Amino acid sequence: MEQVSMEATNPNPSSMSGVAAASAAELLCCANARALLDSVDAFLFDCDGVIWKGDKLIDGVPQTLDMLRSKGKKLVFVTNNSTKSRIQYANKFQSLGLSVNQEDAEKRAQWKSNCLFEHDKYVGAVVVGLDPDINYYKLQYATLCIRENPGCLFIATNRDSVGHMTDLQEWPGAGCMVAAVCGSTEQEPIVVGKPSTFMMDFLLQKFNVSTSRMCMVGDRLDTDILFGQNAGCKTLLVLSGVTTQSTLDDPSNSIKPDYYTNKVSDILSLLGE
Repeated sequence: MEQVSMEATNPNPSSMSGVAAASAAELLCCANARALLDSVDAFLFDCDGVIWKGDKLIDGVPQTLDMLRSKGKKLVFVTNNSTKSRIQYANKFQSLGLSVNQEDAEKRAQWKSNCLFEHDKYVGAVVVGLDPDINYYKLQYATLCIRENPGCLFIATNRDSVGHMTDLQEWPGAGCMVAAVCGSTEQEPIVVGKPSTFMMDFLLQKFNVSTSRMCMVGDRLDTDILFGQNAGCKTLLVLSGVTTQSTLDDPSNSIKPDYYTNKVSDILSLLGE
């Protein structure tokens, strides 16, 4: 599976500071789409709401990715959704039909007199992400490890409130699972997903592309776009997922991408490819 790193150009240096740019986002058009393509060597793509919704590809995505590859662009897919391994995501890109392996899905915590819940005392980190099979057993196991194991880390893949788990509607995201463990442990997690730049060191080492030559393409302002801005990338918001035009234009919104458009395939049509 190819991976893509993407950054949007912004003449305002403040966009490189980790603080959301205050200038208005530019609607992607023929002229700036060409300029963006010429200024970028790698595109970072979020997946849910950008490449697909649930198990349905968003129109025009395959053709757009093929065009970018033909131009020699590196493509990196960066998702906060932890329900699949990298191999499973590679398979989904090929078929969009594989189910996620389940762990502890059928185990249940039992409230019985004199019943002691056993857990591995050597667990050094608990990673909380999106889990459609979240249950009380898992919450108790995570809680005991974090509270009782010396030095055990509490790591969150992301704190997204909702996500497009299907193509028709939004569903609760990993943020609600993380919040449950925050409540039971009275601790805050180390967040390694977007907008944290935790993964950027890996991307820089693997692809050897400066962040100034990357563009982050995503559908969320507070994760995808903020991640790109924090890392010093160019940013392109697509309105095919969570963020709407009204949300982007809302006066209370302080996170402004460099560019925005309806969907990824607009790049293809604007370039006349």
